[in-house]
Amino acid sequence: MNELIPVERIEQRIYLIRGQKVMLDRDLAELYGVETFVLNQAVKRNLGRFPEDFMFSLDRQEIMRISQIVISSSIKYAKHVNAFTESGVAMLSSVLRSERAIRVNIAIMRAFTRLRHILSSHKELARKIEALEKKHDKHEIEIATVFKVLKKLMEPPPDKPAKRIGFRTGDG
Repeated sequence: MNELIPVERIEQRIYLIRGQKVMLDRDLAELYGVETFVLNQAVKRNLGRFPEDFMFSLDRQEIMRISQIVISSSIKYAKHVNAFTESGVAMLSSVLRSERAIRVNIAIMRAFTRLRHILSSHKELARKIEALEKKHDKHEIEIATVFKVLKKLMEPPPDKPAKRIGFRTGDG
């Protein structure tokens, strides 16, 4: 029982909302093995531990957008949905004190770390591709210039009347 929940399963429940990677209260509740209202009630009792950069409530439009990608479509009918950032998830371990909550939190922290690593490697790869494209464009221009010069060299000389060989006299 080394890994309680596969990291991939957790990663599927991390969303990008308001420019932050977050997990929704109902997904966290399911992972922790508690009801969503129990999780939110524990958060309410400890609201001082959850500033806005740890947790925020989704507005109606955000809930409707999320409902299109979340497997459980019942979220679209929810009146209140909380989103927890990585720091908020870490803080949940101090609010939910069960052994399962601690193990789930460790798995979630590993998933966030893995995603951060994947994103940073993608940025590095994107930077390298961009550098190659610039180099390719430069070479493409240089190659085109070489071909233009070669084509000019391969063109037959313009038709000029053949020069007559010999002496000329003044009459012609």
